[in-house]
Amino acid sequence: MESKMEKGLKRELKTKQLTMIAMGCAIGTGLFLGSGLAISTAGPGVLISYAIGAFIVLLLMGCLAEMTVAHPTSGSFGLIAEKYIHPMAGYLVRYSYWVANVLAVGVEVSAIAVYMKYWFPTVPGIVWILFFGAVLIYVNATSVHTFATFEYWFSMIKISAIIGFILLGAYVLFGSSGPSNIGPENFTNDGGFLPFGFKGVWIAIFISLFSFLGTELIAVTAGEAKDPDVAVPKALKATVFRLSTFYVLTLAIMLMIVPWKQAGIDKSPFVKVMEILNIPGASGIMNFIILTAALSAMNSQLYASTRMVFSLSQAKFAPAVFGKVNGKGVPLFALAVSAVGIIVAAVVSAVFPGTSYAFMMGISMFGAIFTWLMVFISHLFFRNMWEKSGGRKLPVRMIGFPYLTLLGAVLLVSLMITTWFTPFKILLQFGIPWLVFLTVVYFFFHKKRVDAASQQDIVVKD
Repeated sequence: MESKMEKGLKRELKTKQLTMIAMGCAIGTGLFLGSGLAISTAGPGVLISYAIGAFIVLLLMGCLAEMTVAHPTSGSFGLIAEKYIHPMAGYLVRYSYWVANVLAVGVEVSAIAVYMKYWFPTVPGIVWILFFGAVLIYVNATSVHTFATFEYWFSMIKISAIIGFILLGAYVLFGSSGPSNIGPENFTNDGGFLPFGFKGVWIAIFISLFSFLGTELIAVTAGEAKDPDVAVPKALKATVFRLSTFYVLTLAIMLMIVPWKQAGIDKSPFVKVMEILNIPGASGIMNFIILTAALSAMNSQLYASTRMVFSLSQAKFAPAVFGKVNGKGVPLFALAVSAVGIIVAAVVSAVFPGTSYAFMMGISMFGAIFTWLMVFISHLFFRNMWEKSGGRKLPVRMIGFPYLTLLGAVLLVSLMITTWFTPFKILLQFGIPWLVFLTVVYFFFHKKRVDAASQQDIVVKD
């Protein structure tokens, strides 16, 4: 099945590239800009929010690693949901993940417009959205190797910057006579460690999950990975560990330097740190690095959404034209339709210039959290069916099955329900109609074909 679904794609990605692609997708505006929103929502308690978010992602990666090694395809969790739950489940997962990444591209490019105002305050954000959108469409249209190389070095720049930020912050806090108003006391100033109580911490978990969006991309790249049995689990483990360390350490240092009440999304908290430390030229350099991070994340999300449309086409849930690849193994038509997020971002930025970032984040997160929820549910079906069928021994196994798998699913469902009572209720306002729409389309256009195909399979087996 995998060879059919991957027809035309080239297996060129190595372990280090897989890790960097996932890191590149996850370390974007969620950390560099969204962290300001999370801090203003939870105060210093945001550290707990990110720790819980990292725990959920750790559970998710355990489930994904097990299933992806068994089925290394670009359809990934969509294909697994189709095979082990129901074709409709695979259809809903693929389209929801596609829309999540398409809109996440819009989130990143909206943030780019914010960053560029640092140097060009009078230039409309829509100009930068269209310019950088065109550049990254070109990069994705060349070849998967070009994309991976571009993403690898983009990720190296921002990971090096984060390490540099951590070292600089640690030196200022503990190794020099810095400003008197910085230090661990900022954790408890202005209302204590939990100024908004557990409610603020819980809401910020949602924002933290946006920061981790992209770690699952390793599973999507499996269809173009060399030796996926080895590369995928190694890359997943390395990604979760590095992201968790980077996020918690970085936020802790940031909170000790920038009083939490000064956080926001008018500019990156990283830039604010450099301004407070008064290091000549450092804020401009940091803004450039943050711009690079957003471009990197946008690049990865454009790749992910393109491969998901390709997978939908291969499964006959999208027009056949989206399953065609050029001579370099790139599904150009799938790329073109996935670039719609850039257009959406341009429109939203023009209509709601002050709130476009938070709005785009809210609607993009439904598809992501729904996809993650379906990964947990798929894992329950997958493990039971795999063991009953007497398949080969799984080289990677999720610990604590089924309890930790169920815990991950319960946490995500709880988060989704409670967003209705938060500023992010747009998640359900968009998500519920979206699933209803997809379900209606499925029953009108796909159910008969799927049932006929299933009946044919039964006849062939008999």
